Amino acid sequence: MRLATWNVNSIRARVDRIIGFAVREHIDVLAMQEIKCKAEQFPYEVFEEAGYHVEAHGFSQWNGVAIASRAPIENVRTAFPGMPGFAKGHPSSGSGQVPDAPQEARAIGATIEGVEVWSLYVPNGRTLQDPHYYYKLDWLAALAGYTREALTGDPDLPLALVGDFNIAPTDADNGDPAVVPGFSTHVSPPEREAFAALEAAGVSDVVRPLVPAGYTYWDYKQLRFPRNQGMRIDFILGSKAFADAVAGAQIHRDERKGEAPSDHVPVVVDLDFGGPDDDDRPMIF
Repeated sequence: MRLATWNVNSIRARVDRIIGFAVREHIDVLAMQEIKCKAEQFPYEVFEEAGYHVEAHGFSQWNGVAIASRAPIENVRTAFPGMPGFAKGHPSSGSGQVPDAPQEARAIGATIEGVEVWSLYVPNGRTLQDPHYYYKLDWLAALAGYTREALTGDPDLPLALVGDFNIAPTDADNGDPAVVPGFSTHVSPPEREAFAALEAAGVSDVVRPLVPAGYTYWDYKQLRFPRNQGMRIDFILGSKAFADAVAGAQIHRDERKGEAPSDHVPVVVDLDFGGPDDDDRPMIF
C-alpha cells in the first residue's frame, strides 16, 4: 500500500493536479486536508474515473477533510471520540470548555484493507492568546486520548494519524523567520508538548527516520519557497504495527512548484504488511 497525505488548499481549485499526482505516483490511499468545500461539492466523478473511492467531510469553504482509496473504504467516522468543537468568541481549555460547541470538519477516519487511517487537519491556533489556541490544545489532547484508548484495546492495530498538524515539533522543523519561538503558534512549548504527548500515546513519526530533512509547507508570501524558508508540519504518525510495515518514505517537494500550487506538499509512505519473506516489497531510492 502506498499512502499519501496532502493539504491540498482547495480540492476544486487543484483537482487536476491532485489526480495527476495520485495516478502518476501510484497512490493507493490519499488523505486530504483543507478541501474547502461541502461534502456534496467534492469532485467525486473525477476521482472515480481514476479508480478511487472517496469519502469527504466538509461544511463550507473552510477546513474539510477527505480520503480517496483504490480499495473499499469501510467504517467511516467524521470525528474521533471526545473531539471538541469550537464556538467563536468563547474560550476553551483553562478558561472552560464549551460543551455544545459545533464540531468543525477536521477529521475523517476509515478502515482500508485492515489499516485505520485518519485524515486530520489540526486547528491552527492563530495566536498564543486566541481562544483558538486553547481549542487546538484541547483537540490534540482528545486525539491523544483516543489514540491511547484504541491502542490499549488493540495493541496490534495498524493505526495511521496523518495530515496537517500545524506544529513544528523541533527547531529543525521550522525554517520560517516569521515563526518565532515565544511569539508564534506552531512552535510554542505547549504545542510541542501536545505533539509529544500524542507520540507517547502510541504513535511515532514514520517519515523522519527515512527522510530526516525537508519541509512540507512554505508560505506564499515573501518568496518563502525559493528561499526554502518552510516548515515541516505535515506528518504520518503510525502505531507500532503500522511503523513496522513502512518500507519507504518521500516528501514531494516539487509539488510546491508550477502553476497555482498548494502551499503544502504531499508526504508519502510505502507499506509492506507481507512480512520479511515477501519478495514484492517496493524498492525506494
